Amino acid sequence: MKLTLDEARALVVGALTRSGVAPGNAASVARALVAAEAAGQGGHGLRRVEAYSAQARAGKVDGQVTPVVSRPRPGVLTIDAMNGYAYPALDLAVELLPQIAREQGIAIATIHRSHHAGVMGLTVGRFADEGLAAMMFANAPASMAPWGGNKALYGTNPIAFAVPVEGDDPIVVDLALSKVARGKIMAARQKGEPIPDDWAFDVDGQPTTDAERAMQGFMAPLGGAKGAALAMMVEILSAGLIGANYAFEASSLFDDKGPPVGLGQTIIAIDPVATGGAGVFGRLALLAEEIGHQEGARIPGRRGQALAHTAEAAGIDIDDDVIATIRAIE
Repeated sequence: MKLTLDEARALVVGALTRSGVAPGNAASVARALVAAEAAGQGGHGLRRVEAYSAQARAGKVDGQVTPVVSRPRPGVLTIDAMNGYAYPALDLAVELLPQIAREQGIAIATIHRSHHAGVMGLTVGRFADEGLAAMMFANAPASMAPWGGNKALYGTNPIAFAVPVEGDDPIVVDLALSKVARGKIMAARQKGEPIPDDWAFDVDGQPTTDAERAMQGFMAPLGGAKGAALAMMVEILSAGLIGANYAFEASSLFDDKGPPVGLGQTIIAIDPVATGGAGVFGRLALLAEEIGHQEGARIPGRRGQALAHTAEAAGIDIDDDVIATIRAIE
């Protein structure tokens, strides 16, 4: 079924509010999930509504809370998501951090007692729209073993980066440190589809094409030992340094069992004018142009941006079973 973005957001808000989520929080979540769908990231989109709603009803996530912010140093924001959804806390960071970055040249926001961070490229892209470069790090429940290990210790632990480009959309890099994001395996499981045999391992450490067995096992790291080392780095940046749960301490994002997940996110925002002067945005555009001149080369983020622009005008196609599941939430 094709929905306008407004219709899709209303669908999500309705399900969440019926599950006891405050209207403002429901609207924040809906904006993020629909934006993910519009950018072609269905694994972080409306397929998450069923689990999000169940977690609110069970109390695993508190849909009524308002995140609490403090500023312990001139260039530092700390945000307590209060075991609510991540998106209201991320909205607060997007609202407050840009001005601090302009004042200081660089600023950092940390978010603890948080939840699923969704498509982080969309978050850093919002900073780029404000004329800032931004990096974001987040951990996720354990799904990836240290290199050479056989027990999940790190999450897929994504990294995202965005920078403005003069006269064009920002450059946006968004990648999980597993070979693929776990949401893609979740989507395959929901559809009853197989996965490639290099995405994940079963509980015995054997490659599997069965999405259900993959969800019970652990993910393959991107780039082998290098990806596992980067996952550890992100674990430190998004949990160890800020007081959030480590991946192996967090409960699942995919069901309503257990305590709040208590994950962490860290965002670093940089004012490019402070570091590169008034002509910095033109220099960034030069790099983008050089990439674009090479046949077959792609600038990171452009595909999702093009899809989002199309969705704004034409709406998004959502599988009928997903819409039916959301409408059935009471």
